[in-house]
Amino acid sequence: MTNSAAPQPTEAKGTASFSAGDFVVYPTHGVGKVTTIETQVIGNQSIKLFVISFDRDRMTLRVPLLKAKNLGLRRLSTRPVMATALTTLKGRATVKRAMWSRRALEYAAKINSGNPISIAEVVRDLHRGPNQSEQSYSERQIYEQALGRLTYELAAVEKIEHEAATSKLEKLLSAA
Repeated sequence: MTNSAAPQPTEAKGTASFSAGDFVVYPTHGVGKVTTIETQVIGNQSIKLFVISFDRDRMTLRVPLLKAKNLGLRRLSTRPVMATALTTLKGRATVKRAMWSRRALEYAAKINSGNPISIAEVVRDLHRGPNQSEQSYSERQIYEQALGRLTYELAAVEKIEHEAATSKLEKLLSAA
């Protein structure tokens, strides 16, 4: 295994171009940081990999450069996209009258899409104000997962601390 620690963009045609030090979003895990781009020999093939660190989960993920785009690896959202997601939080919650198990699957799909606007919809729909009934355990778990994903991406986009991003989202939710 050879490790190329120097920041370098990918060369493979048709792949997203990331460098070491870039923040990226992996749909099923959220915001991570590309630590290096390394080459590993697997079988008789030499494969280039993004090494992505997810500090809050204490996890490292290796993604082949050629598969990165198909797996949904993307750059952080732009400020306008994040502003749209934050505006979504201010909207009216849409509660479907479907069974909870079906809604839970829909919410999980939205969270794992990695789309900040879809994640904001989940946060908005599952947020409970002080006057509302308490959430079930599974509702709370899904809500916290969505809130965490949105908070970490907001913090990375705005280059602020996680606590500041959490505070900003809580203010938006309580004002809605």
